[in-house]
Amino acid sequence: MSSSPSTAHPHRRISGRRLAAVLGAAALTAALGMATTATASASPSGNAGHQLKARTVHPAPAAVSNLINHGGPVENAPKVYVVYWGWQSDPSGEQAYLNNFLSSVGGTQWLSTVNQYGGGSQSGLLAGTWSDSASVPSHPSDSAVQSEAAKAAGHFGAGTSSNVEIVVATPTGHSTRGFGTQWCAYHGAVSSDRNVTYTDLPYMTDAGSSCGANSVRSPLDGVSIVEGHEMAETITDPLLNAWYDSSGSEIGDKCAWQNLSTITTSKGTFAVQPLWSNAAGGCVQ
Repeated sequence: MSSSPSTAHPHRRISGRRLAAVLGAAALTAALGMATTATASASPSGNAGHQLKARTVHPAPAAVSNLINHGGPVENAPKVYVVYWGWQSDPSGEQAYLNNFLSSVGGTQWLSTVNQYGGGSQSGLLAGTWSDSASVPSHPSDSAVQSEAAKAAGHFGAGTSSNVEIVVATPTGHSTRGFGTQWCAYHGAVSSDRNVTYTDLPYMTDAGSSCGANSVRSPLDGVSIVEGHEMAETITDPLLNAWYDSSGSEIGDKCAWQNLSTITTSKGTFAVQPLWSNAAGGCVQ
Protein backbone atom coordinates (compact mmCIF):
# COMPACT_ATOMS: atom_id res chain seq x y z
CA MET A 1 0.00 0.00 0.00
CA SER A 2 -2.02 3.65 -1.37
CA SER A 3 -9.50 10.71 0.47
CA SER A 4 -12.17 13.10 0.59
CA PRO A 5 -13.56 16.22 -0.95
CA SER A 6 -9.87 16.78 -1.25
CA THR A 7 -7.92 14.09 -2.96
CA ALA A 8 -6.93 11.35 -0.62
CA HIS A 9 -6.16 7.73 -0.98
CA PRO A 10 -6.08 5.03 1.68
CA HIS A 11 -3.39 2.37 1.80
CA ARG A 12 -5.02 -0.80 0.56
CA ARG A 13 -2.69 -3.34 1.33
CA ILE A 14 -1.81 -0.65 -0.13
CA SER A 15 -4.13 1.29 -2.39
CA GLY A 16 -7.44 1.16 -4.14
CA ARG A 17 -8.54 2.69 -7.41
CA ARG A 18 -8.70 6.32 -8.20
CA LEU A 19 -11.97 7.83 -7.08
CA ALA A 20 -13.52 10.89 -8.62
CA ALA A 21 -15.77 11.42 -5.64
CA VAL A 22 -17.16 9.43 -2.79
CA LEU A 23 -20.81 9.94 -2.00
CA GLY A 24 -21.11 7.01 0.37
CA ALA A 25 -20.29 3.34 0.63
CA ALA A 26 -22.53 2.32 -2.28
CA ALA A 27 -21.19 5.02 -4.57
CA LEU A 28 -17.66 4.14 -3.63
CA THR A 29 -18.30 0.48 -4.28
CA ALA A 30 -19.64 1.30 -7.71
CA ALA A 31 -16.61 3.46 -8.47
CA LEU A 32 -14.37 0.56 -7.59
CA GLY A 33 -16.40 -1.81 -9.71
CA MET A 34 -17.07 -4.17 -6.80
CA ALA A 35 -20.23 -5.85 -5.66
CA THR A 36 -21.92 -4.06 -2.77
CA THR A 37 -21.94 -5.90 0.54
CA ALA A 38 -23.26 -4.96 3.95
CA THR A 39 -19.75 -4.15 5.12
CA ALA A 40 -18.33 -2.70 1.93
CA SER A 41 -16.88 0.74 2.56
CA ALA A 42 -13.72 0.99 0.52
CA SER A 43 -12.91 4.43 1.80
CA PRO A 44 -13.87 6.65 4.70
CA SER A 45 -17.19 8.42 4.36
CA GLY A 46 -16.69 11.56 2.34
CA ASN A 47 -13.25 10.43 1.21
CA ALA A 48 -12.41 10.91 -2.46
CA GLY A 49 -8.72 10.06 -2.32
CA HIS A 50 -6.49 7.04 -2.78
CA GLN A 51 -6.49 4.09 -0.35
CA LEU A 52 -4.25 1.17 0.46
CA LYS A 53 -6.64 -1.72 0.87
CA ALA A 54 -6.34 -3.99 3.88
CA ARG A 55 -4.44 -7.15 3.12
CA THR A 56 -7.55 -9.27 3.47
CA VAL A 57 -9.47 -7.37 0.79
CA HIS A 58 -6.72 -6.15 -1.53
CA PRO A 59 -7.59 -7.01 -5.14
CA ALA A 60 -5.40 -9.21 -7.28
CA PRO A 61 -2.57 -7.30 -9.00
CA ALA A 62 -3.61 -5.57 -12.20
CA ALA A 63 -2.26 -6.80 -15.52
CA VAL A 64 1.30 -5.72 -16.12
CA SER A 65 1.26 -2.16 -17.40
CA ASN A 66 3.45 0.83 -16.77
CA LEU A 67 2.53 3.99 -14.93
CA ILE A 68 1.37 6.84 -17.17
CA ASN A 69 2.22 10.50 -16.71
CA HIS A 70 -1.07 12.40 -16.50
CA GLY A 71 0.66 15.77 -16.25
CA GLY A 72 0.16 16.64 -12.60
CA PRO A 73 2.99 17.74 -10.29
CA VAL A 74 5.29 15.35 -8.46
CA GLU A 75 7.25 15.98 -5.28
CA ASN A 76 10.80 16.59 -6.47
CA ALA A 77 11.94 17.71 -3.01
CA PRO A 78 9.52 16.11 -0.55
CA LYS A 79 9.37 17.15 3.08
CA VAL A 80 7.45 14.92 5.49
CA TYR A 81 5.92 16.25 8.70
CA VAL A 82 4.19 14.03 11.24
CA VAL A 83 1.58 15.20 13.73
CA TYR A 84 0.84 12.75 16.54
CA TRP A 85 -2.72 13.80 17.22
CA GLY A 86 -4.04 13.15 20.72
CA TRP A 87 -1.59 10.39 21.61
CA GLN A 88 -1.80 9.51 25.31
CA SER A 89 -0.21 6.09 25.06
CA ASP A 90 1.87 4.10 22.59
CA PRO A 91 1.65 0.44 23.63
CA SER A 92 3.44 -0.92 20.54
CA GLY A 93 6.16 1.73 20.29
CA GLU A 94 4.96 2.95 16.88
CA GLN A 95 6.10 6.56 17.27
CA ALA A 96 9.80 5.80 17.65
CA TYR A 97 9.65 3.21 14.87
CA LEU A 98 7.92 5.59 12.46
CA ASN A 99 10.27 8.47 13.27
CA ASN A 100 13.31 6.25 12.74
CA PHE A 101 11.95 4.97 9.44
CA LEU A 102 11.08 8.38 8.01
CA SER A 103 14.29 10.00 9.19
CA SER A 104 16.49 7.40 7.50
CA VAL A 105 14.64 6.06 4.44
CA GLY A 106 15.68 9.00 2.28
CA GLY A 107 18.69 8.18 0.13
CA THR A 108 18.02 4.43 0.14
CA GLN A 109 17.98 2.32 -3.00
CA TRP A 110 14.41 1.28 -2.16
CA LEU A 111 13.01 4.82 -2.35
CA SER A 112 15.15 5.75 -5.37
CA THR A 113 12.57 4.04 -7.60
CA VAL A 114 10.55 7.29 -7.43
CA ASN A 115 13.37 9.15 -9.22
CA GLN A 116 12.42 7.84 -12.67
CA TYR A 117 9.08 9.65 -12.32
CA GLY A 118 10.71 12.94 -11.33
CA GLY A 119 10.22 12.38 -7.60
CA GLY A 120 12.78 13.16 -4.93
CA SER A 121 14.26 10.56 -2.60
CA GLN A 122 16.93 12.59 -0.85
CA SER A 123 18.04 12.12 2.74
CA GLY A 124 16.49 14.31 5.38
CA LEU A 125 12.88 13.62 4.34
CA LEU A 126 11.53 13.96 7.88
CA ALA A 127 11.24 17.70 8.38
CA GLY A 128 9.47 17.76 11.75
CA THR A 129 7.20 16.03 14.27
CA TRP A 130 4.62 17.45 16.64
CA SER A 131 2.61 15.97 19.49
CA ASP A 132 -0.71 17.80 19.41
CA SER A 133 -2.49 17.22 22.72
CA ALA A 134 -5.89 18.17 21.31
CA SER A 135 -8.49 15.45 21.77
CA VAL A 136 -9.27 13.17 18.84
CA PRO A 137 -12.68 11.54 18.21
CA SER A 138 -13.03 7.78 18.49
CA HIS A 139 -13.67 7.72 14.75
CA PRO A 140 -12.37 10.97 13.23
CA SER A 141 -13.98 11.84 9.90
CA ASP A 142 -11.87 12.56 6.88
CA SER A 143 -12.74 16.25 7.20
CA ALA A 144 -11.46 16.20 10.77
CA VAL A 145 -8.23 14.56 9.64
CA GLN A 146 -7.83 17.20 6.94
CA SER A 147 -8.43 19.97 9.47
CA GLU A 148 -5.72 18.50 11.68
CA ALA A 149 -3.38 18.34 8.69
CA ALA A 150 -4.01 22.01 7.92
CA LYS A 151 -3.47 22.87 11.59
CA ALA A 152 -0.18 20.97 11.57
CA ALA A 153 0.99 22.67 8.38
CA GLY A 154 0.46 26.00 10.13
CA HIS A 155 2.26 24.79 13.25
CA PHE A 156 5.26 23.67 11.23
CA GLY A 157 5.24 26.76 9.01
CA ALA A 158 5.43 24.28 6.16
CA GLY A 159 4.12 26.63 3.50
CA THR A 160 1.90 25.65 0.60
CA SER A 161 4.27 23.80 -1.72
CA SER A 162 3.12 20.50 -3.21
CA ASN A 163 6.33 19.08 -1.73
CA VAL A 164 4.73 19.27 1.73
CA GLU A 165 3.45 15.97 3.15
CA ILE A 166 1.54 16.03 6.43
CA VAL A 167 1.13 12.63 8.06
CA VAL A 168 -1.74 12.67 10.56
CA ALA A 169 -0.96 9.79 12.91
CA THR A 170 -3.96 8.95 15.07
CA PRO A 171 -3.58 7.10 18.40
CA THR A 172 -4.48 3.58 19.39
CA GLY A 173 -8.22 3.09 19.56
CA HIS A 174 -8.97 6.13 17.38
CA SER A 175 -9.26 5.70 13.62
CA THR A 176 -11.41 6.72 10.69
CA ARG A 177 -14.11 4.13 10.00
CA GLY A 178 -13.08 1.27 7.75
CA PHE A 179 -9.53 1.04 9.08
CA GLY A 180 -8.30 -2.53 9.29
CA THR A 181 -11.32 -4.05 7.60
CA GLN A 182 -11.27 -2.20 4.29
CA TRP A 183 -8.14 -0.03 4.23
CA CYS A 184 -4.91 0.61 6.13
CA ALA A 185 -4.13 4.23 5.20
CA TYR A 186 -4.82 6.75 2.46
CA HIS A 187 -3.38 9.91 0.96
CA GLY A 188 -4.74 12.96 -0.80
CA ALA A 189 -4.70 16.76 -0.90
CA VAL A 190 -6.06 19.03 1.82
CA SER A 191 -9.27 20.54 0.49
CA SER A 192 -8.54 23.94 2.05
CA ASP A 193 -5.12 24.01 0.36
CA ARG A 194 -4.88 21.46 -2.42
CA ASN A 195 -1.13 21.94 -2.80
CA VAL A 196 -0.56 20.43 0.65
CA THR A 197 -0.92 16.66 0.84
CA TYR A 198 -1.89 14.56 3.82
CA THR A 199 -1.94 10.93 4.88
CA ASP A 200 -4.44 9.44 7.32
CA LEU A 201 -2.22 6.99 9.21
CA PRO A 202 -4.03 5.12 12.01
CA TYR A 203 -2.32 3.18 14.80
CA MET A 204 -1.27 0.32 12.56
CA THR A 205 -0.87 -2.46 15.10
CA ASP A 206 -4.53 -2.05 16.09
CA ALA A 207 -5.38 -3.81 12.79
CA GLY A 208 -3.00 -6.72 13.35
CA SER A 209 -2.15 -8.85 10.33
CA SER A 210 -4.79 -7.13 8.17
CA CYS A 211 -2.39 -4.19 7.90
CA GLY A 212 0.92 -6.02 7.99
CA ALA A 213 1.74 -6.94 11.57
CA ASN A 214 4.26 -9.80 11.71
CA SER A 215 4.23 -10.10 7.92
CA VAL A 216 8.03 -10.02 7.77
CA ARG A 217 9.70 -9.85 11.14
CA SER A 218 7.79 -7.99 13.88
CA PRO A 219 4.41 -6.59 15.00
CA LEU A 220 5.58 -3.18 13.73
CA ASP A 221 6.09 -4.31 10.13
CA GLY A 222 2.86 -2.70 8.97
CA VAL A 223 3.94 0.75 10.14
CA SER A 224 6.77 1.00 7.62
CA ILE A 225 5.08 -1.07 4.92
CA VAL A 226 1.99 1.12 4.93
CA GLU A 227 3.63 4.51 5.44
CA GLY A 228 6.32 3.61 2.90
CA HIS A 229 3.59 2.75 0.43
CA GLU A 230 1.74 6.03 1.05
CA MET A 231 4.91 8.14 0.96
CA ALA A 232 6.06 6.73 -2.39
CA GLU A 233 2.61 7.30 -3.85
CA THR A 234 2.41 10.83 -2.46
CA ILE A 235 5.80 11.65 -3.99
CA THR A 236 4.81 10.40 -7.44
CA ASP A 237 1.11 11.30 -7.41
CA PRO A 238 0.52 13.96 -4.73
CA LEU A 239 -2.65 15.48 -6.18
CA LEU A 240 -3.89 12.25 -7.79
CA ASN A 241 -3.28 13.60 -11.29
CA ALA A 242 0.32 12.56 -11.98
CA TRP A 243 1.62 8.97 -12.22
CA TYR A 244 -0.79 6.01 -12.25
CA ASP A 245 -1.66 3.26 -14.69
CA SER A 246 -4.71 2.77 -16.89
CA SER A 247 -6.62 1.14 -14.03
CA GLY A 248 -5.82 3.93 -11.56
CA SER A 249 -3.15 2.02 -9.64
CA GLU A 250 -0.19 4.01 -8.33
CA ILE A 251 3.45 3.08 -7.74
CA GLY A 252 2.64 1.25 -4.52
CA ASP A 253 -0.72 -0.28 -5.46
CA LYS A 254 0.73 -2.40 -8.24
CA CYS A 255 3.03 -4.17 -5.79
CA ALA A 256 0.98 -4.00 -2.57
CA TRP A 257 1.47 -6.88 -0.14
CA GLN A 258 3.70 -8.74 -2.60
CA ASN A 259 7.23 -10.01 -1.88
CA LEU A 260 7.57 -8.10 1.37
CA SER A 261 11.11 -7.81 2.68
CA THR A 262 13.32 -5.48 4.73
CA ILE A 263 15.73 -2.64 4.19
CA THR A 264 18.42 -1.59 6.62
CA THR A 265 19.12 2.09 7.21
CA SER A 266 21.20 4.06 9.69
CA LYS A 267 18.27 3.84 12.13
CA GLY A 268 17.45 0.16 11.91
CA THR A 269 15.79 -2.53 9.81
CA PHE A 270 12.33 -1.91 8.41
CA ALA A 271 9.77 -3.96 6.49
CA VAL A 272 8.76 -2.58 3.08
CA GLN A 273 6.93 -3.64 -0.07
CA PRO A 274 8.36 -3.36 -3.58
CA LEU A 275 7.55 -0.35 -5.78
CA TRP A 276 6.61 -0.38 -9.44
CA SER A 277 9.41 0.49 -11.85
CA ASN A 278 8.58 1.45 -15.43
CA ALA A 279 12.24 0.98 -16.26
CA ALA A 280 12.19 -2.62 -15.05
CA GLY A 281 8.61 -3.28 -16.10
CA GLY A 282 7.83 -4.74 -12.70
CA CYS A 283 8.08 -4.48 -8.94
CA VAL A 284 11.50 -3.76 -7.49
CA GLN A 285 13.08 -3.36 -4.09
